[in-house]
Amino acid sequence: MKEEDFLEEEFLESEQNNDEEGEGLYEHLHLIVDKKQEPLRIDKFLLIFRQNSSRNKISQTCRAGNVIVNGVPVKQNYRVKPGDEVSVLLTRPPRENVIVPQDIPINIVYEDDDVLVVDKEAGMVVHPGFGNWDGTLVNAVAHHFEKNGLKTDLDRVGLVHRIDKDTSGLIVIAKNEYALSHLAKQFFDRKTKRLYWAFVWGNLADDAGTIRGHIGRHQKNRMQMAVYEDGSHGKHAVTHYKVLERFRYMTWVECKLETGRTHQIRAHFKHIGHTLFNDERYEGHIPLRGQNLPKYKQFIQNVFDILPRHALHAHTLGFVHPVTKKRLYFESPMPSDMQAAVEKWRNYLASNG
Repeated sequence: MKEEDFLEEEFLESEQNNDEEGEGLYEHLHLIVDKKQEPLRIDKFLLIFRQNSSRNKISQTCRAGNVIVNGVPVKQNYRVKPGDEVSVLLTRPPRENVIVPQDIPINIVYEDDDVLVVDKEAGMVVHPGFGNWDGTLVNAVAHHFEKNGLKTDLDRVGLVHRIDKDTSGLIVIAKNEYALSHLAKQFFDRKTKRLYWAFVWGNLADDAGTIRGHIGRHQKNRMQMAVYEDGSHGKHAVTHYKVLERFRYMTWVECKLETGRTHQIRAHFKHIGHTLFNDERYEGHIPLRGQNLPKYKQFIQNVFDILPRHALHAHTLGFVHPVTKKRLYFESPMPSDMQAAVEKWRNYLASNG
């Protein structure tokens, strides 16, 4: 099963515990707030370190008296300050030795004392989780840090954002708690610059456009996210797109995310009838456009063989450096499998009018 199937971590899923002495509780997080940390509500602060949780679960843990600051339980509206000692207690023991350094090649495009930018290959899970406890990007980064003598706890610092296993492209990793907090706020405030390249089924009517619609878990197929236009479910999401090249039955688009929801591009384009090319989870792995002819079907299968994953690539990434305050900007070239698919489509259209 894939990493994105398990978005709900065990962290902060505790029920209220009425033991006055806290018997049976286990410490899942312990840290000293960085001296450069600005005042921030404890529920928002903890979301930085456990992004797969939710503010509701953190609030429940606070109400249970299981979020401790300087030895005293706090409410969810407590504002952390530099030097605070924060602990989170849960009713079950944490997993041990989840993140094991592994010598896995990764493409590092930038690194300094505070941040690391990696161009991730398709097929690599970003973070250990159910079904993928090793072989992930984080395991590889842990080895890289260990090899270079950097001591850091990647279960506390590291990932600022994530991309799906089969999505290729750029991802930034923080190397200390201050960098993590600073970058996480940039993502939360939508101040980062990110563009994605995607191949979608069909010939889009307009050269540019915007897709709006709340995104939430599909009510029948829990493996998918769905779009709810009336806002009854899910979270507000906006995707801007621009056509880069047309292939009659498939379109290459550039996507700019105004929000960052799970499977946002995949769900939004399926919603408007242009599912990502070869996106099996969203039924993009069958010919959705084109001719019902054996020759065409064989051509599509040949492209699927060249590009055996959904056609999505995190092409650019820009952010303000947490320490130097300089704006950094990176571009990742089109990966070889997507480039090969483009060339095959061009040749097909040239040969078939």
